[in-house]
Amino acid sequence: MIDLSKLDRGQLTLLGAGSCVMLTMHFTVQLLSQHLFYWKNPKEQKAILIIILMAPIYAIDSFVGLLHVQGSKPFFMFLDSIKECYEALVIAKFLALMYSYLNISISKSIIPDEIKGREIHHSFPMTLFQPRTFRLDHNTLKLLKYWTWQFVVVRPVCSVLMITFQLLGVYPSWLSWTFTIILNISVSMALYSLVLFYHVFAKELEPHKPLTKFLCIKGIVFFCFWQGVVLKILAAMGIIRSDHFWLDVEQIEEALQNSLVCVEMVFFSVLQQYAFHFAPYSGDVASKMVNKKYD
Repeated sequence: MIDLSKLDRGQLTLLGAGSCVMLTMHFTVQLLSQHLFYWKNPKEQKAILIIILMAPIYAIDSFVGLLHVQGSKPFFMFLDSIKECYEALVIAKFLALMYSYLNISISKSIIPDEIKGREIHHSFPMTLFQPRTFRLDHNTLKLLKYWTWQFVVVRPVCSVLMITFQLLGVYPSWLSWTFTIILNISVSMALYSLVLFYHVFAKELEPHKPLTKFLCIKGIVFFCFWQGVVLKILAAMGIIRSDHFWLDVEQIEEALQNSLVCVEMVFFSVLQQYAFHFAPYSGDVASKMVNKKYD
């Protein structure tokens, strides 16, 4: 048995964060195994598996950051890039999942007759570049797909360039702001295409709980981003300060962020059990098991 009274704050933090990572892994592996057992729709379930792996990847990535709390700026930038690049892939796979629910295939030019010609309305500022109202067709769906997938390309490219410039010691503030603007425009386009798609097909997608699924994805990103902003503000105000000569304020800020992410991923892995449940693919097998249980 571990005597907790003999552990310092750093060791207790690692122990707690490690326990949270294990819980996140437990819930995720449980859901993964259920989907693999009821492997009925590979097209949809492959996308689901990639999406639900987001929580453990964020948790493990953050735990690595805690283990190397004295890491350099390029190191923490690399860890952040892993999470953000995976987020880009998850957003793209989420759109692919929605397409699958509606039986849409861009590559095979398959669009159900009941949704062809449906009106789509752009909002500002997209109306500056696109007609306000247009009809749904193959080209429109392809455009929405491109708007989503461009983030999958832009995010890794920017990450590689940012880390390279940081390692070379050439990373002025104007360059940092340039990458920030590019990435914000890119992710905004990707999210806009998802919101537009959901708005048009909300009725058809309702049985699949798309809003809950989307909140699982964006909730993770939302908490990570905004708590990072809050921590930076607290550090700037002097509320977060360093009492250790071997850690500076920025490293303590990173440690707090990573600790919070490890805890939050437990809750999101539980929420994913509901949002991405295996029941739609279990068929009669699960029904028989439930009936047998209550007989």
